[in-house]
Amino acid sequence: EENGHQNKRLKSDADEEDAEDQNKKSPKRKIVLLMAYSGKGYHGMQRNVGSSQFKTIEDDLVSALVQSGCIPENHGEDMKKMSFQRCARTDKGVSAAGQIVSLKVRLIDNILEKINNHLPSHIRILGLKRVTGGFNSKNKCDARTYSYMLPTFAFAHKDHDVQEELYRLDRETLERVNKLLACYKGTHNFHNFTSQKGPRDPSAKRYIMEMYCGEPFVRENMEFAVIQVKGQSFMMHQIRKMIGLVIAIVKGYAAESIMERSWGEEKVDVPKAPGLGLVLEKVHFEKYNRRFGNDGLHEPLEWTEEEEKIAVFKEQYIYPTIINTEREEKSMANWLNTLPIHDFNSSAVEMQTNNKNSKKSSDLEGSDGCGDDSD
Repeated sequence: EENGHQNKRLKSDADEEDAEDQNKKSPKRKIVLLMAYSGKGYHGMQRNVGSSQFKTIEDDLVSALVQSGCIPENHGEDMKKMSFQRCARTDKGVSAAGQIVSLKVRLIDNILEKINNHLPSHIRILGLKRVTGGFNSKNKCDARTYSYMLPTFAFAHKDHDVQEELYRLDRETLERVNKLLACYKGTHNFHNFTSQKGPRDPSAKRYIMEMYCGEPFVRENMEFAVIQVKGQSFMMHQIRKMIGLVIAIVKGYAAESIMERSWGEEKVDVPKAPGLGLVLEKVHFEKYNRRFGNDGLHEPLEWTEEEEKIAVFKEQYIYPTIINTEREEKSMANWLNTLPIHDFNSSAVEMQTNNKNSKKSSDLEGSDGCGDDSD
């Protein structure tokens, strides 16, 4: 019996030594992963530890990292241990074609294949690069490019009786859309385009580099268009509200002057377009690339070789999800029906005065500063 226990103990010690040897052979290194995912059915990218009822993209990613042997199991419970950082915290239902996460992993053989084997098909790791030890994907990112795919009937004027499948965007309306989108370029105070930020909060000022709507195209008998926006960084719901306001103006619910007003100090009622069509397209690391991209040790964070894989993933998982969900659940059509409820003419203070009919309560609530942040 004693010999039996001795043998068992020796065997388990040997197993532990083998695992330790394997870990020594695979030292931990700081890397970035290029991720693509379809966000339908997920409560965004960022993991909510201790809240298993709301599934996130990171829940599936961390599980795959542990199962593939890239990170120890206890790192999955505390993501700080692997220095994990995502570049953009995409909201509920939002997809990505070029999300970047940075973390420390064991560089095991066939690492991408092993991680992907433990992921569902609508989440893929498309690329990996080594980065500097102090790299943080959120802080080192100079800009982010998002796209928003929407059916073009969203731009049909409210007074026109439109059949959704038959609607086609005319040149004049597209030009007007692009003229309005171009107004967002530059630095503006976007406190009305997010929740819980007051007009004097410095972080409400954001810099937009470009924003435009591309040529429309037909998929499954319905016409769609894609709006692209590149900015330094975006606040929660900001892009959806930027697009929501342009739709409200083009449809004839709001005057063009509301745009200028929305960047001022008063509270303006800005509608939030559905999350379905929003996709994180690309994140930019221009400063990092200039400093480290050609130092002989690190590669620039460019993904030209992966572009084909990104395009294939979008065609296979992201676009069909947006198109089919729009046709089945009519998220844009249903949202458009809510636009008449918004009050685009009154300021928040005027609305409160009308509602309460009392100066005292109007003053109290006018300083509240809360947005329509219910999702």
